[in-house]
Amino acid sequence: MTDAGAPPLALYDVHCHVHGEEFDADRAEVLDRAARAGLRFVLAMGEGLDDNRRVLEAAAGHPMVLPCLGQHPDRATSEPVGPVLEQIRVHAGSLAAVGEVGLDFWIAKGPEERERQREALEQLVALALELDLPLSVHSRSAGHQAIDLLAACGARRVCLHAFDGAAKHAARAVELHGYLFSVPPSVVRSPQKQKLVRRLPLSSLLLETDSPVLGPDREARNVPQNITVAADAISGIKGCAVEEVERICGENARRLFRLDRFSGSRRGDRFRAP
Repeated sequence: MTDAGAPPLALYDVHCHVHGEEFDADRAEVLDRAARAGLRFVLAMGEGLDDNRRVLEAAAGHPMVLPCLGQHPDRATSEPVGPVLEQIRVHAGSLAAVGEVGLDFWIAKGPEERERQREALEQLVALALELDLPLSVHSRSAGHQAIDLLAACGARRVCLHAFDGAAKHAARAVELHGYLFSVPPSVVRSPQKQKLVRRLPLSSLLLETDSPVLGPDREARNVPQNITVAADAISGIKGCAVEEVERICGENARRLFRLDRFSGSRRGDRFRAP
């Protein structure tokens, strides 16, 4: 199915937190500005049981927001994953992805904490495979470890968001497993992310904001419309037209997250607030 209503170069913010309290005062205005900048959908990432409920509420309240439910690795060290797994099962039919999930060895310093993160991620990957949903993966200070665990679990449809690891590990994940990497607006101030963009082909890149963080200005609230900043930066690094970046990254997003299934005037009927 094609989406005749989408702009020719529709943009997709594949990882953000527009459901968070930072946007409670002006969420509708922020999303309206994003739409005027060319965004079609934003994928709101849940970080745990209560945060997932906020994601569902935001998705029920605005047709641009697609819900993704998960458990951030910093919660995996203190909260059981079982209730989140059940929550994902209940809402599976309306989800764009299982996320945010992953490993964070900057937070988890000891072996026991890291093992709890690994165990939670393994269960979340298994559920995503069962439900045929993609994964949005956080891998701070654990880039190659996350890639290795995902591959060992058989994960196939993967977006590694705001990857902070070595470009060589990202290239290996692309070549061996077909994983994709989403680039936030902070690429304009991050030599590491600029190196990542240089190393990877456009066919393995996506656009994200991680709003309200990882914006072009470290001190300012990031917003979904800043996806255009990431696209412009990739264009400059790759030496190609920004329209090419938007087109290819958009096609990548539509394919990975199967976004065409969310098109149509009755899309909102798929969502149930908790």
